[in-house]
Amino acid sequence: MNLIDRAINAISPEKALKREVARKKLSLVNSGYGNYGANATKKAVIGWTHGGGSHREDIEEHISTLRQRSRDLYCGGSTLATGAIKRLRTNAVGTGLHLKSTINEEILGISSEEARKLEETIEREFAHWANSTNCDIERIDNFYQLQQLALLNALLSGDSFALMTTTKRTGSIYDLRIELVEADRVSTPDNETINPLFCEGVEKNANGEVVAYHISKFHPLSFQDREPREWVRVKAFGEKTGRRNVIHVMNRERIGQVRGVPFLSPVIETIKQLGRYTEAEVLAAVINGLFTVFIEKESASDDVPFGEAVPEDMQVDSEDEGSIELAPGAVIDLGEGEKANMVNPGRPNPNFDPFVMAVIKQIGAALEIPYELLIMAFSNNYSASRAAILEFFKVIKMYRAWFVTDFCQPIYEEWLCEAVAKGRINAPGFFNDPIIKDAYCSAEWNGPSAGQLDPKKEVEAAELRVKGGFSTRERETTELTGTDFYKNIKQRKREEKLLKEVTGSAKKEMDTANIGGKESDSDNDPDNPDNDREEEETEE
Repeated sequence: MNLIDRAINAISPEKALKREVARKKLSLVNSGYGNYGANATKKAVIGWTHGGGSHREDIEEHISTLRQRSRDLYCGGSTLATGAIKRLRTNAVGTGLHLKSTINEEILGISSEEARKLEETIEREFAHWANSTNCDIERIDNFYQLQQLALLNALLSGDSFALMTTTKRTGSIYDLRIELVEADRVSTPDNETINPLFCEGVEKNANGEVVAYHISKFHPLSFQDREPREWVRVKAFGEKTGRRNVIHVMNRERIGQVRGVPFLSPVIETIKQLGRYTEAEVLAAVINGLFTVFIEKESASDDVPFGEAVPEDMQVDSEDEGSIELAPGAVIDLGEGEKANMVNPGRPNPNFDPFVMAVIKQIGAALEIPYELLIMAFSNNYSASRAAILEFFKVIKMYRAWFVTDFCQPIYEEWLCEAVAKGRINAPGFFNDPIIKDAYCSAEWNGPSAGQLDPKKEVEAAELRVKGGFSTRERETTELTGTDFYKNIKQRKREEKLLKEVTGSAKKEMDTANIGGKESDSDNDPDNPDNDREEEETEE
């Protein structure tokens, strides 16, 4: 109460109370969000314990726990979690995002034919590097397999890192090598834990710019290589060239955030609880299937229990002779004074599937994966299934664009710099003008298509879009089949030429056979006068 309210309260408490009630009512009317989500008086929210903080308190301080729980769910803790991450990885990257060079011919001042020829040269040279395991510092995976690994780890751990190093190898034209680094190894050194410019291994300057990454020589979660505790400071960009030294694959959700959040973070608890419930239901069904009869006697007995023995793989404690274990169809004898109370678990539970499906739909909504795709069960009609696929493909496009920007394109640009420097690619002005360099580096990355439930309808719709000018043949080819329109045209030209050759050769053979067949058939033709003359000579 202010000074006036206190004065009125001293003179007339009734009026003071009315003023306070009116003020509260007015506050509720004008409160906006305070009357709903931020209300502190409603019973529905009065017990709501909430907290908040910056990206450090909400994300980075809990990132280690989130990573380990996410990996545990993926590695066997939940089949649903494994399927969700693999579904996103397979649709976003699949067998790999392939380069489609799209150099800007207008900026470079070259003709379309010259641009197409240069694009083919770039794609051919890049394929030589990308298809070989020489692109991997460990010499295990090719570039497309590295894509799968980098995206999978980014989804599991929240982010993943890659270093672009150079190493000469026999038989390899290019020296660029990709070294993937697991998220745990990027961590703050022991002597910098209280430095406000450090956050989970990422170093910033006073302006908030990321300037370096600190990578440990050991894995923090390993029990074998934890010594010595040393870190390597890698600058984010080269001081002289501005070259990107570290590739950080991360999808940010908070302003100021420098480390990514695992994909399963919003639903970790829900998936874990659903897994526990599923295990309990399965166990109850197993117990219900192990129907066992217990024989109770009034006096002690030395008789050996009769019935089927418990299989070894179902024994809980095989060394304890006094333990009683269940087995299918077993009949077990009890001792004096012992009694078995039979409990019917009522399994299988008829409500199990509807309940699980309801939870899965909520999980799918949080992960932006339609439940039909999450469990790979298309039981709805064509329109509903098609709508689910289209909505999911929007999500795939977003993740694919993010991954291309963070991983594929920077590596491609670094490779192209080496190719131009070595004279493998003729690109005048590449190192002199950033605009010209961007024109040469322009590219698209094509991956798996959305697929078709009804190919005929999809092709007809694509033809109508092209005919109406709403799309191009190149775009529709990529969307429908994930292939390259120009390469398809070249292949078709080769096929048509070969088909004509084969058809022409076959036609000649058929004509020859037909001519021979006509001569043979003329001998038996009754209307042929030569045959009549031969018959007359035979009669004479």
